[in-house]
Amino acid sequence: MIHTGLRPGRYAACPEVAAFEAALEPGSWGACALFTGAMRGAHAVERMELEHYPGMTERQLQELAEEAVQRYDIQHVLLLHRVGTVLPGETIVLVASWSAHRAAAFQACRYMLETLKTSVTFWKKEYTPAGARWVPPPRSGVAA
Repeated sequence: MIHTGLRPGRYAACPEVAAFEAALEPGSWGACALFTGAMRGAHAVERMELEHYPGMTERQLQELAEEAVQRYDIQHVLLLHRVGTVLPGETIVLVASWSAHRAAAFQACRYMLETLKTSVTFWKKEYTPAGARWVPPPRSGVAA
């Protein structure tokens, strides 16, 4: 599906992002790069359980966000990840970065997503009509 349109007034692209932006100082950024990832329904997966290591996983997310701020010229980060039961089509991850310019925002957003997938502690268990299985961790992604 493709949808294009014009809005005559303000609108929220995503409620989580809109709420975060409302707390930012006006004019402190000029670009936002945003990625959301959802659960696919491939291979007859009916649901997925996402488990984490309490305390450690939250610390890893915080450290990743701080590293991105230091590594790239970005001012703000929003990094959210689901835990618990996730159904096909539901959002699992939201990664957003704000910067004065789009290049840094895009680079930081991609870096955080790829690093999160391989360096932050989550366990995934998929449920299909044939039974449940633990998903092996992903291989290292692009960390540029």
